[in-house]
Amino acid sequence: MPRSGAVTRDALLTTLLAAAAAAVALAWPGTRPLDAWGLLLLAGAHAPLAVIRRRPALALVVLVLLTLPYHLLQYQHHALIPAEVIALFAYAVFGRRVRAVLMVVGLLLFVCVMMMALRAGGSSVREQIAVIEAVVSVVIAVQVWRVHRARLATITERAERAERTREEEARRRVAEERLRIARDLHDLLAHSITVIGVQAGAAAHLLAGDRPLDRAELAEALGSIAATCRDARTELRGTLQVLRGTDVGAPAVLPGPDAIPGLVSAARSAGLEVTLDADGAAAAPPEIGVAAYRIVQEALTNVVKHAAARRVAVTLAREDAGLVVRVADDGRGPSAAGPEGFGILGMIERARSVGGTLDAGPGEDGGFVVTAVFPPDTSSDTAQDAPPEVPPDGPPGREPVSPR
Repeated sequence: MPRSGAVTRDALLTTLLAAAAAAVALAWPGTRPLDAWGLLLLAGAHAPLAVIRRRPALALVVLVLLTLPYHLLQYQHHALIPAEVIALFAYAVFGRRVRAVLMVVGLLLFVCVMMMALRAGGSSVREQIAVIEAVVSVVIAVQVWRVHRARLATITERAERAERTREEEARRRVAEERLRIARDLHDLLAHSITVIGVQAGAAAHLLAGDRPLDRAELAEALGSIAATCRDARTELRGTLQVLRGTDVGAPAVLPGPDAIPGLVSAARSAGLEVTLDADGAAAAPPEIGVAAYRIVQEALTNVVKHAAARRVAVTLAREDAGLVVRVADDGRGPSAAGPEGFGILGMIERARSVGGTLDAGPGEDGGFVVTAVFPPDTSSDTAQDAPPEVPPDGPPGREPVSPR
């Protein structure tokens, strides 16, 4: 739609153009001098130019209908050429492309046939055909210009869409990295704080008990708390280095299967009987090793905090060239209230991030079992985008450590 005031401006320009055309027709008359009827046709042929922005097809039709009798009556033909060219140009710009070319060419051929048949125009047939060819060339040039503009607009739109896609992809990767770091911090802090809380409770029980104070036992409990704090501080430093973008020391603190014995020792210091069989994790890829470590860490944290168990078995075995991680306890099993956090959901996400699967639920002989199966080769590109498969009511099992 035209801007406000465009019609008024076009009407003013049309009036000036009509006045100039009338002056030309009076100064250089054609075969027939300009009279009142010719002046009326001349002014009427210019009038549609005032609304050609809004109604290009209708304006062109009205102009042609008034132009034909003007030319056939042998008035000054060149006075109307500017209006005719402007109308054709405007219709080529504002009208529809295919219809513009077909309609303009058809109208021009019709006018040409009528004028040559009646020998109108006061000039040779060759001159009339040359004028027609010039006008058609203008229309074709405008169409080529419109196609070029449309092509440039398409290229620009594709470039902008590609730029937006790159920005969205960058934001998605940043969000995934933040989620990964938040998950690491959750697993680290939840496990460390849970173990420290159990160890501190044991130390407080020794101090408040009725039996004589065993300094060696108290020192062992406090030493376990200090060791857990040191390990948590070291791992936290490595995670923050990744967050800050520094790579110094990051490979050295990356947790893996070789760090699982430390988790087992911390769980034992919390009063659990833990057995470990990690022979099958020796050749695991780094990304699978990290996922296995975090899953064992979260599973042991749940056992310490929720299970009221006495024995836990941690197994890392090779099956079909893949790695199977299993954590089974003899605790009270899933809680009747259902899960309230996202601990088990976080373990499922970790397993799927490297192309694996995870099941968590009650064991055959009671207790609770977490089983993660990892493929021989990671498929993180496709697995990261897939949503975790969890039941509608949440993952099975007892309450996870805490909501993320």
